[in-house]
Amino acid sequence: MSRVLFVLTPQVHLLDLAGPAQVFATAPGYELAYVAEQSPVPTWQGVALHAELTWPELDADDLVLVPGWRTGYGFFAPETLDRIAAHHAAGGTVASVCSGADALGRAGLLAGRRCTTHHDLQERLARSHPSATVLPDVLFVSDDRVVTSAGIASGIDLALHLVALRHGPAVAAQVAREMVVYARRNGDEQQESAMLRHRSHLSDVVHRVQDRIDTGFAEPLPLGDLAADAGVSERTLTRLFSTATGQTPLRYQQQLRLERAEYLIGHGSTVESAARAVGFGDARMLRRLRARTLV
Repeated sequence: MSRVLFVLTPQVHLLDLAGPAQVFATAPGYELAYVAEQSPVPTWQGVALHAELTWPELDADDLVLVPGWRTGYGFFAPETLDRIAAHHAAGGTVASVCSGADALGRAGLLAGRRCTTHHDLQERLARSHPSATVLPDVLFVSDDRVVTSAGIASGIDLALHLVALRHGPAVAAQVAREMVVYARRNGDEQQESAMLRHRSHLSDVVHRVQDRIDTGFAEPLPLGDLAADAGVSERTLTRLFSTATGQTPLRYQQQLRLERAEYLIGHGSTVESAARAVGFGDARMLRRLRARTLV
């Protein structure tokens, strides 16, 4: 199990903390912990939070996440900043939500890296850390295990992205569905997946069929079997699915196969081996689908 350690400061924003915490609490395989320089920790919204004063032992699989805080606060001691930097130096991932990016900057982790923060704070972050490249109009940015997100609710998108990287987009899509949230396009990273992109509807029948396709897209999935699983006719399933997602179940499955194949090819697989891995009999169909996306 991986640990997610939230580093809290007085006047922390509740949603900056609660959004990612809910994602990791819903996803499998995470243990959540909270640390601060004082406890209880007063939040901007008036609720006091309990946190440990001593950092747990961390390894490279663990995540350190700094939620944002009310403007004028968020001044961590040098020892805390050193611990954040040391975790990254040891191979771990460090993330921030909203103004939490400033703590990563003061820990020396934004130098020479791309990053983002709340739109009201972007100019300030750029002035405070001139060696960083602050990107506007994106939900989150990942650069060499330093992941920064924009304002408040974007921490949910950041957390879903990290879950997708570790467990695959199917798990992230299931977490998003359980939380009744829509994972949005980032605008910078190509983390957007059809598994997340087509989950903003309210059709339970279509969600159940998507669950089946998401977990078995590399397998043959006849329309009749999908319809039987959903308890509807093939015609009804096609109509409901097309209304909810704008495409047929087969096209949705092909999209998932194509996205996974592109990932494999981007990480060194040949077109032929990627095609086999995602369920195509040979590489011809994969090449045709890839060619269509370039038109």
